[in-house]
Amino acid sequence: MQAPSIAIIGGSGLYEIDSLEVVRTHALETPFGIPSDEIVEGKLAGRSVFFLPRHGRGHRLLAHEINHRANIWALRSLNVRWIVSVNACGSLREKIRPRDIVVPDQLVDRTGRSHEFTFFGNGIAAHVSFGDPYSLLMRGLLLEAASAHTANLHNSGTYVSMNGPAFSTRAESNMYRSLEFDIIGMTNAPEARLCRESEIAFASLCMVTDYDCWKTEEAAVDVSAVIANLHANSALAKSIIASIIPKIPTDPNWQDHQALAAAILTPKNLWPEKTCKNLAPILAPYL
Repeated sequence: MQAPSIAIIGGSGLYEIDSLEVVRTHALETPFGIPSDEIVEGKLAGRSVFFLPRHGRGHRLLAHEINHRANIWALRSLNVRWIVSVNACGSLREKIRPRDIVVPDQLVDRTGRSHEFTFFGNGIAAHVSFGDPYSLLMRGLLLEAASAHTANLHNSGTYVSMNGPAFSTRAESNMYRSLEFDIIGMTNAPEARLCRESEIAFASLCMVTDYDCWKTEEAAVDVSAVIANLHANSALAKSIIASIIPKIPTDPNWQDHQALAAAILTPKNLWPEKTCKNLAPILAPYL
């Protein structure tokens, strides 16, 4: 089996990593379908690193079209145990400005689709702990790396995950503000849930592109404004990624890496053969 590895999931505006020394690409099929794109395997800062653009190269997939289960299953099948997710997001707070960076520590799922963001069912019931949805140690490393590259860094925040594809109405944006959420996006909830079930340490680097639409003195968010800020953010994201890679350990022995140890309720002798086969990369430590 390949040594435990790191993956970067690129969001809007981050479709490749220039400094990644490409070794090969992986066109994988999974029991849950096909991932967003081919997974690029390479070397960065002396480590094995995989890269997957969640929207596909050229941004071909809307947020609700992304096959998150296929993406995370494919990465786990390559023995990925740490993931940095790069996300574009809107700000719900005056102090969190466009082109700032947020490393969120909490998550609210408003997609109404959380039942789709699980590997379990089909004869095996599991309920992972999700009180702290992001890896504490991974967040610490990400904050350390980001702080060396920008002063416009927020070391916590609550990310609210919506479906899209349209941006929020002003009423929705103000509702989220009244609930004291900090940033808004469309992809963090499924990735965080599936990484926890896959025993992958997951943290998110959220690149702020706009003020959503709650600031009545400004125009509502549109794609042209988002793209301009995405371009400014992408170089910074790449620098932060290059800095964090050498700091990630090689031994997957964090709490995140044992998330299933007390989470599976179904006795092993009742696990259906087909479900075990489909979840082989995830269940391997317990088979």
